[in-house]
Amino acid sequence: MAKEKKPSWFSQVVQTWKLTTPLDPSIRWIVPLLFVGVTAALGFVGIQVGGFALALTATSPAWGLIAALFVFGRKAEKAAYGSIEGTPGAAAQVLTTLRGGWFTTPAIEVNRAQEIVHRVVGRPGVILIVEAKPGAAIAQSAKQKTARWVGETPILEIYVGSGPGQTPLANLTRAVKKLPKVLRPAEVTDLRRKLDAAGGGLPIPKGAMPKGLRVPRR
Repeated sequence: MAKEKKPSWFSQVVQTWKLTTPLDPSIRWIVPLLFVGVTAALGFVGIQVGGFALALTATSPAWGLIAALFVFGRKAEKAAYGSIEGTPGAAAQVLTTLRGGWFTTPAIEVNRAQEIVHRVVGRPGVILIVEAKPGAAIAQSAKQKTARWVGETPILEIYVGSGPGQTPLANLTRAVKKLPKVLRPAEVTDLRRKLDAAGGGLPIPKGAMPKGLRVPRR
């Protein structure tokens, strides 16, 4: 079977542009204007100063492209998170971007009010990602059930949302990674296996994150 070919960097940028412009139309003029502005400014400085500064003139289009792509990437990311903010199960989609020693089990607890608890296992211990208001009963239920299996391992909680005591969806992975590390990698593996044996969650909801909407990276 032929190996699936990854899309090129340029095609990813084009796809992201098409998906982002309906969510944030301002990029249609901000990104080109930034490219032209940076290129022109650095080119002018290089010509005026002369000498080694002439390198700025020669490389100004590259710097303009870098600046435009940086702003485009940030706005695309913000638009993507904004489009799924408040959607039940959105946190699970964001958590799938965690790599390297993080293990996510989505929807270990769900109720009729569409409050959801996801579980992340990593070096900080067990992190319960709660799509509900702080102090929700569903979080306490998930914590009690988890405590039966993890002994003295820390069980932490992060409430996702835009209200008091909650972490915005766009800051979720950053908040998880900032937690203090108390377990060794081997202990994380053992903990994950133990919790997997105790029972997993539901499949990650489809369609929460716009498909193919990724921040372009060079």
